Amino acid sequence: MEFARISGGRTACPIHEPRSYPLKYRQLGDSDMQISVIALGSWLTYSGGIEQSQAIACVRKALDVGINFFDTANVYGRGVAETVLGEALKGVDRSSYMLATKVFGAMSDTDKGLSRAQIFKQLDASLVRLQTDYVDLYQCHRYDNDTPIEETMEALTEVVKQGKVRYIGFSEWPLDKIEAAAELDHMAPFVSSQPQYSLLWSYPQAEIFPRCADFGITQIVWSPLAQGILTGKYKPGASMPADSRASSASMGAQVPKQWLEAPMLEAVEKLKPIAAEAGLTLAQFALAWVLRQANVSAAIIGASRPEQVEENTAGIGRQVNHELFYQAEAIIAAALAG
Repeated sequence: MEFARISGGRTACPIHEPRSYPLKYRQLGDSDMQISVIALGSWLTYSGGIEQSQAIACVRKALDVGINFFDTANVYGRGVAETVLGEALKGVDRSSYMLATKVFGAMSDTDKGLSRAQIFKQLDASLVRLQTDYVDLYQCHRYDNDTPIEETMEALTEVVKQGKVRYIGFSEWPLDKIEAAAELDHMAPFVSSQPQYSLLWSYPQAEIFPRCADFGITQIVWSPLAQGILTGKYKPGASMPADSRASSASMGAQVPKQWLEAPMLEAVEKLKPIAAEAGLTLAQFALAWVLRQANVSAAIIGASRPEQVEENTAGIGRQVNHELFYQAEAIIAAALAG
């Protein structure tokens, strides 16, 4: 079978674009998938960070505003996030959205990694939790140094042939492993990369983005709001908001301490008038900065309330003077260097 442009046999997902929310869509790598530039994730929020009813409300709001791409992973809450997402999407036309999940993380003391056996076992378990017979994108959550890359790619190719997976991707793979996978013959090609990327964490744009572009791979970036820091909710010298991620017992440990210290929070405060000049909230401006990159197909947001979904998508499509982006980059660079 030729895999240069072939998926697992599913038809392309139609674009859902309500008039009141002119959300934009971009092609995902060398695939036939047109995904919303804002995707809804489920890492911290739907794996136990918020109540299931809130999570379902956020998913339904996402569908309402035109989001057609949902990202999760088997390891998020060891299946909890996939289960919640499956419940939230129950009864929704399967052709109206695209679903991505991941494999690698430890699901038990013995179940982890990217071996052939684990890919088959974990995919089948994910499909049950997600209440679907296929996923649109199956991603290697990290690189597995204990499994030959040929074994991993052969297993991924097989599940594509079986129709359980349309396309494959990876998250946080080192550049040399991305190149090694691309050089293998007769394998399903990767179409997506999922790195952390934001104004506070811009490293992937130097090497990963351009090299991925050479291979027909685009980015679905996680933490574009830097764990909520770029919403501007955290004030220098003030207590953490009670309902914030940083103050949460289950989610707060994931926020880098440097980002919560005064120099960074003061720098973020300086971004607010720049965002206002663009006619955007700070969060909207931060998302626009991420999406200025042609190799970025989508930015994954987390949401604990439907209103956050609505706000984060409202500014999409507004043209921003790149001089404002340069000003923001300089302010953050100074804080990171300080």
